[in-house]
Order: sequence, then C-alpha cells, then structure tokens
Amino acid sequence: MKPPGLTLVSYGGKRYRFDAGALCTELLTTGGPGEFARHESLHEPADLLRWVERSRLRDGLELAVTEGELAETRALRDVLFQVVADRAHGRPLGARELDAVNTAAAGAPLAVRIEADGSRGWAPGATVARLLATVAREAVELLTGPYAERFRECGADDCRLLFVDTSRPGRRRWCAMEHCGNLHKVRAHRARRGDGGDRGGG
Repeated sequence: MKPPGLTLVSYGGKRYRFDAGALCTELLTTGGPGEFARHESLHEPADLLRWVERSRLRDGLELAVTEGELAETRALRDVLFQVVADRAHGRPLGARELDAVNTAAAGAPLAVRIEADGSRGWAPGATVARLLATVAREAVELLTGPYAERFRECGADDCRLLFVDTSRPGRRRWCAMEHCGNLHKVRAHRARRGDGGDRGGG
C-alpha cells in the first residue's frame, strides 16, 4: 500500500511531501479554475495517468484516457476546487458546482476485487468515468460526514493548497510542516528579532 501524500516541488525547487487527506483533494493539486489555471498540469492524457500513479489509489489501475475524458477530468476538478475552497472558508456552496459533483457521483465507481494471493486488485473495466465517480463519491462522503468542517486551506499567505484535516486533534494548519510550517517559524523568529525576512514563497 502506498503511503498517503504527494511529493510536490516549491517555487524555490524544494521537494516536500503534501498529504491532501483524500483522493479528491489530491486531484486539486493539478490545477484549478480562474487564477489557479496557471498551475495546470493535466495538459495531455498521459498527465492524468501520471497523476493516477502518484495518487493514493492502489497500484495496478489500468486506464485509457481520451482528450475528451481529460477535459471532463479538468472540469470536475475545477468545480471540486470551488466547492472545497468554499467549504474551507465557510462560504455557501454553489448550486451549479454541487450539481456537477452529484452528477459525477451518480456514476458507477471503480471496482476492486480479491486476487488469488489474497491481495486486493482492480476489477476489469476501469474507465475515466468510473475514476471520476470514485473521486466525486468520496467528496460527497467527506462533505456530508464527520470531516465536513475539516476542509482547510494552508495557513501561509502565499500558499493556497487545499486539504482535509484527518488528524486526531483536527488542528492542522499547514500544507506541510516541513514546508510552510517551517517557513512560518523562520519568518516569525526573524520578525521577533526585528530583521524582517524573506516574504516570498518557498
């Protein structure tokens, strides 16, 4: 089983581990609507396959991706991004975005099976539509369950990563302590010393 989390690279070239808390929020690292379009990483079908391999989905999922399906993935991601950001900031959820999530969630999800050696594998017939249904169903469960108030945006002023706080205490503030958390500590220390500090992103 893969450990949860994605390896991301900061603007400064530093690699760090980001645990988005769920598959649906992992998808939000690939870009987003409006100003977040500059972070787009799903440019061609192979990019979606690379994200699947990096995600918390179990290894061995075989998919064929068309340009149309890639566009559908970006569309669902963008509405999920808006829904999660709205929930993280306590804003009302948009009807259009909820309709899109609910429509995707109504489809058949990816199916698992038990292999001859007792391990878990993927059932044949995996499609992008099933992948998107799986992502959307997870989002619905989280948005309506005990973690509904645990959607967060990183507390750093220059980081907009979204995640679900699945920690026991529920007080997670940063995308990653090793990244924005440590940068905040350094800046706070410099501010106390009165010598300013780097205000740019890591």
